[in-house]
Amino acid sequence: MDFIKEWLSGYNLDSTVVRYLATGIMIAFIAFISILANFITKKIVVRIITHLLTKNKFSWDDTLIKRRVFHKLSHIVPAIIIYSFAPVFSTYQSMIEKGAAVYIIIIGLLVVTSFLDAIQDVYNTYEISKSRPIKGYLQVVKIVLFILGLILVISNLIGESPIMLLGGLGALSAVFMLVFQDSILGLVAGIQLTANDMIRVGDWIEMPKYGADGDVIDISLNTVKVQNWDKTVTMIPAYALISDSFKNWRGMEISGGRRIKRSLYIDTSSISFCSKEKIDQLKQVQYLSDYISDKEHIIEEYNAKNEFSRSNPINGRAMTNIGVFRAYIKNYLLSHPAIHKDMTLMVRQLAPGEYGLPIEIYCFANDTRWEMYENIQADIFDHLFAVAPEFGLRLFQNPSGHDMKSFMGHDEVVREVK
Repeated sequence: MDFIKEWLSGYNLDSTVVRYLATGIMIAFIAFISILANFITKKIVVRIITHLLTKNKFSWDDTLIKRRVFHKLSHIVPAIIIYSFAPVFSTYQSMIEKGAAVYIIIIGLLVVTSFLDAIQDVYNTYEISKSRPIKGYLQVVKIVLFILGLILVISNLIGESPIMLLGGLGALSAVFMLVFQDSILGLVAGIQLTANDMIRVGDWIEMPKYGADGDVIDISLNTVKVQNWDKTVTMIPAYALISDSFKNWRGMEISGGRRIKRSLYIDTSSISFCSKEKIDQLKQVQYLSDYISDKEHIIEEYNAKNEFSRSNPINGRAMTNIGVFRAYIKNYLLSHPAIHKDMTLMVRQLAPGEYGLPIEIYCFANDTRWEMYENIQADIFDHLFAVAPEFGLRLFQNPSGHDMKSFMGHDEVVREVK
């Protein structure tokens, strides 16, 4: 500055003009140096660092480039230059130094935030990230850093020690608890969810209270993001997964079997004893030949031992069409290639009701994929609906318009005959 003033004084200019011209030239010089340094840093230094990181054998450092960590870091260079030249403007030195320091703090926070995002990206490439997400913890670190950065900025502007401001936070603790209530609850919930392995990214969960039924796609500090099967997205508060009930289908997917639990409703008026002709007919069924032979032998021995006369079908034991049908269903399921044989498999009667006698099929498909599971279930019940009449059984359903029309037509025929 003194050199510039002496140089301008040689032109016999007024001292006021010299002072303003010197200040303007000095500002232009500092701006030129800052722009040049920024250009060199971004176009040369950052490019060299980018080239070195992209050409090495490691892949994790590419995330630093993707998150523009070094690009943001380069903004500090002009601020350092401006801060260094602050003593040149003695009148405004304090203001310039404070402004540059605040800018450096803000850039530092942005750099650290980008670095934490890069850590998150690298961690997500590992399988453990699905069961032990760290996004919530990194968000807590960011909140703490921004609070500390805000304290540093304020202390720098007012010229007081940060320790003094930190001491005053005790009085504001109630306010902070209110402002960051969701974040605190989310942090506690995140720790519990992670420690107990209750939820992972990729899990299929159901939470009817929030209308959630789909895959977990993101777990953050405050919310868990669920993409429903209709492609809508539901946001669930993290602490709600601790305080409320939800269903996680991960166990089903890990087990390799998905439950089929559905009933056929049999019209009870169609249940009867099997005649000799019906038994001989059903013996020809592949899934029933061994069962009927064994059952006939057991029944004959029992009736002979107890001297039951079979002239009346009520006496002694006899096979029923519903019993043979249950045996057929079980053997059919045992031979079905899409049914998991190492899991529970049973065909049982439930309590009869207004819709007839429920025959419940309880088994597990060996393919947990939704589409394949539905196909397996549909194929099984297609077959059972078609085969039930072969046992003399009628499946129950409420009368439809077609049934009423058929009944009315039959009634007219009866009247004509009369």
